[in-house]
Order: sequence, then structure tokens, then C-alpha cells
Amino acid sequence: MKAWFVFFALLFACAGAHAAQTVWQPSAGHLQMPLWPGTAPDMKAMPGLEYAAPRKEHLIAGKPWLEVADVSRPTMTVYAPQGKNTNAAVVVIPGGGFEVLAMDLEGTEICDWLTSRGITCVLLKYRVPGAPYDWHCKCRPDDYEVPTMALEDVQRTMGLVRLHAKAWNIDPHKVGVVGFSAGGFLVAEISTHYGKRLYKPVDAADKESARPDFAMAIYPGHLALENGKLNPNVPVTHDTPPTFIVQAENDDEDGVQQALTYFAALRAADVPTEMHLYAQGGHAFGLRRTNLPITHWTDLADAWMQTIGVLPR
Repeated sequence: MKAWFVFFALLFACAGAHAAQTVWQPSAGHLQMPLWPGTAPDMKAMPGLEYAAPRKEHLIAGKPWLEVADVSRPTMTVYAPQGKNTNAAVVVIPGGGFEVLAMDLEGTEICDWLTSRGITCVLLKYRVPGAPYDWHCKCRPDDYEVPTMALEDVQRTMGLVRLHAKAWNIDPHKVGVVGFSAGGFLVAEISTHYGKRLYKPVDAADKESARPDFAMAIYPGHLALENGKLNPNVPVTHDTPPTFIVQAENDDEDGVQQALTYFAALRAADVPTEMHLYAQGGHAFGLRRTNLPITHWTDLADAWMQTIGVLPR
């Protein structure tokens, strides 16, 4: 009996330790806050808890990347700028196909770059719940459903950043977004869906503008339909913010078509746009260093942010 008691005690202790590490948390010294004061809008019962685990079977630049999944309680984490504060801020939106989040590859590592340039980084952990949520349905021919919860989280984040702009030494007119893959699609969405919240306003943050002042879409996805037309969920207009796009030609996710379709729509609407198309790089390269030219795309992004007045020349 005593042996069984010790066994179960150890079992529950290990389970408790695992549970305590399931939810992604930033490293010490960074402010993390929930997006919503209570339950986020449009939520249903979840089948499992959020978890974070390294993906070792798919290495990026020889290293695993951190997968965060089953996120039902979204947060934003503020990383203060290093050195001189430019008073600019960028909301970072990781990718992961709306199923998981690449939290280091397209999150914390991006914040390291931005904060080194004197930019406040706001890392968004948006909702990517598993079943019973499934956005992979074809709602009509040549189209697909996209999750609205993630866009709600982005809209809410933009309002919160501007609400706290004075306290965080941010110029509310220099708040941009950068997103990767599915996060790049959210960049396009928030660039075209900022006028009206998708949810019932909660507080003063939802009275602030959700429009980005500038946008960076890195190997964005879901922007082109099968017939090559622009996804109607991103209705580009002349008021869409200035946009910077990076894409590899050998992206196995058909990224070239996605990026070119979005670029053409921005150009047709006379939106200031800069696009860089590289021969090699694949998909989900982040900013991890390799021997390929695409690995230096952040240098071009730095120069672009200087030309639009976000960074000092």
C-alpha cells in the first residue's frame, strides 16, 4: 500500500510540474498582460490546455522552434527598446497556420531585432484553439473560411497599445505590425479591417484606432484564392497603410502567388509598397542566419522604416 501511495504521489507531482509549464510565459523582466478582462469573445469550451513544446523534427537553420498550441487565453507581452527609444512600436504576430504559434522563431527572436533598433515590441499570443474549432472548410467555391478570433485579438491589441502609449513612451502615430505566414495574413486583415471592431467594445482601449501606421508581411499566406484573385477578406483600399513584403520564390506553400497577389492589390490602390522577392529561402525562415541572401531581409526592413519616418536616418 505504501509503495502504491508513493507511486501516485510522484505521478501527480510530475503531472503538476508539467501542467505548470504548459502555458507559454516570457522570460523575466517583460510585462505580460491578458487581452481581455474576462472570457474572450466567441469562445467555446476547450478540449485541452495550452501547451508549449519544441518542434525538433522540423529544424530551422539547424535549430528547433517553439510550438505553442491550444491558446484560448490570449496575451500581449511588451519588450522595451534597447538603447535610444525611437518611440515607435511594432506588434509582432507569429505564424503557425492558425493551429499553433511559432513563438520564438516568429516571436521572441523578432522582438530581439526590433528592440535592438530602439522599437518597443509587443508580442501577441493570439487564439489558436484546436477542436472543436476548424477553419479548414470551403465555405463556397474557390474560397475558405478564416478564423475571426485571431483578428479580434489583433484589433484589441492595437487599441491596448495606443491606450498605454504614453505610459510606454510610444508615439501613437508610429504603431506598426509585422507578421509571418498566417501572421502575415493577419497583418493584411488588420490593415484592411480597422474601422469597426468585430466584437462588442469592452473598454476605453476599443475606442482607440486599430489601424496600423505601417505593416510588414513576411511570407504571408491565405491572400490569394485558387483562381489567383485576392482573398475578399482583405479588401485593400488607398487607406491601407504603407506595406513591406518579403518572399522566397521557392516557398513550398505557394507563397509567391500569395505575396504577388497582395502586392498587385496594394499597387492598384496606390498604397506605398516595397516588396523583395528572393530566389531561395523556402517558408518559415524567420530571421535565423544562413548563407542565403534572404537572411539579411531585416537590413532592408530597417532601411524601409527609415524612409517612412519610423526610424531615424
